[in-house]
Amino acid sequence: MSSDDAVRPFPSRSIETQAELGPGQAEAVLGLLAEAARVDGQQPVSEQGRLQLRGGPRAGVSHLLLSVGDELVGYAQLEDTDPVEAPAAELVIHPAHRGHGHGRALGAALLAASGKRLRVWAHGGHSAARHLAQVLGLTLFRELRQMRRPLTGLELADPRLPEGVSVRSFVPGKDDTAWLAVNAAAFAHHPEQGSLTQRDLDDRKGQPWFDPAGFFLAERAGELVGFHWTKVHAEEGLGEVYVLGVRPGEQGGGLGKALTTIGLRHLAGQGLPTAMLYVDADNNAAVSVYERLGFTTHETDLMYRTET
Repeated sequence: MSSDDAVRPFPSRSIETQAELGPGQAEAVLGLLAEAARVDGQQPVSEQGRLQLRGGPRAGVSHLLLSVGDELVGYAQLEDTDPVEAPAAELVIHPAHRGHGHGRALGAALLAASGKRLRVWAHGGHSAARHLAQVLGLTLFRELRQMRRPLTGLELADPRLPEGVSVRSFVPGKDDTAWLAVNAAAFAHHPEQGSLTQRDLDDRKGQPWFDPAGFFLAERAGELVGFHWTKVHAEEGLGEVYVLGVRPGEQGGGLGKALTTIGLRHLAGQGLPTAMLYVDADNNAAVSVYERLGFTTHETDLMYRTET
């Protein structure tokens, strides 16, 4: 959520809600996101949200376009796919058009579209976004930390895999179904990650950054028991612990730490100076593991929601 909160009449403002974006609309939204990222220092919409801008309609996903005259100045995406949680949204106002009440107008439209059951991300947790959340009657619900550590001169102990476990690289097409099943089991408590579908996986496999050589699978007797999917942000010089999962029943044996080490060594071998990852602030066990591996908090994303 990146916006403003002042309320002023703005007769030329309009908000259109669509189930899918045309190619020209998607390009306009991407341009708006790029300018906001340049000014604010981080992306205002998540990777999943950006992937959902193209490729036709998605079940439960809608796009809200805020225009002043013929100019697109605001965008929001609403995703209502979780059977339990309130719909989740992300919104952004073009930096050159803040301070005119567009953020509050877009937030009000999201509240109306969701039946006043809403969760909204504020990437970076900026004060303006926090204030807008307050104005909209939303309360802090979740804190997601981005943690980083240097990869230059990386010194980590050799990974110690549990007995009977071996690691290999992901094979696109062959491993899709097994990975989706283990991902769903490992993240059953985390609907954003655990609900990934074949279409979501295909979206990521089609991105320029996708590299199966950095997607590590842990097997025991031919059964997938864990994975570490790494990602390279080439322009930023960052390597990411993109997704790390261990199948229930295999946790607590050191597999997660071993997979993390394998992935970090791979990223360091690409010549990347820094590694990053995202973790929920209340996941104390994971935060402790990452801190022991040398990670420290770099920035924080906040999620707000309506009172339930």
